[in-house]
Amino acid sequence: MELSSATHLVNSIALRVDNLGRTVSGKILLENISFSVPPRETVAIVGPSGSGKSTLLRLLNRLDEPTTGTVFLDGVDYRELPPRELRRRIGMVTQRPYLFPGTVADNLQFGPRQREQTLSDTAIERLLGSVGLPDYALRDVANLSGGEAQRVSFARTLANEPEILLLDEPTSALDESSKHGIESLIQTILGKKSDLVPGSDEVQHQPLSCVLVTHDMAQASRLAQYAIALAAGHIVKSGRIEEVFRVEDPVS
Repeated sequence: MELSSATHLVNSIALRVDNLGRTVSGKILLENISFSVPPRETVAIVGPSGSGKSTLLRLLNRLDEPTTGTVFLDGVDYRELPPRELRRRIGMVTQRPYLFPGTVADNLQFGPRQREQTLSDTAIERLLGSVGLPDYALRDVANLSGGEAQRVSFARTLANEPEILLLDEPTSALDESSKHGIESLIQTILGKKSDLVPGSDEVQHQPLSCVLVTHDMAQASRLAQYAIALAAGHIVKSGRIEEVFRVEDPVS
């Protein structure tokens, strides 16, 4: 189904959301959601509490199932993909890091082991270095600070080599110092994906797109190129970040 020009952000797309909706027990949570995510670009999803931001993010990799519409990843209907493959290719970092008991290395190894792969010690150190945690491989996750745990969560997601990164309020549970550190990390990850390929000594240019849910308009402006504003489960405005966040037409 061809989307209208109003819902196309650019012609080239990595992820296309087509008429997505979710209704639970007769209550409409989201309805008629259509938009596209460009390669190597970040789209911010903004809106008041209860507008459907996190619900939308969970639909993008089928943590929840849509009741209408679908999502296309590289032109393929995501319902045709095994859930494990889909969630590897569309990775998510949540508001609060949920790490498995054990060491940092154990957490990074989890995803690859599901695919019968093992990260080398060198690959683990490269991943941890990329998120600012060199020499953390053998640390117990129970002893990490909130900011450190969130960085491990990013590294664990990157270990799966995703094509799309979903970020659900990734700094809202952190103090101000940790928040700025994670924002800087996000900018590095999205701008230098080629440096984060596990086990590779060659520079590879793989596009990494991002969908960011945030209540912080300033953060959205710093991290995203495009924005979609939600209200009561519907898109009320979308476009380039500067168009959506015009001073005379604020989104709260």
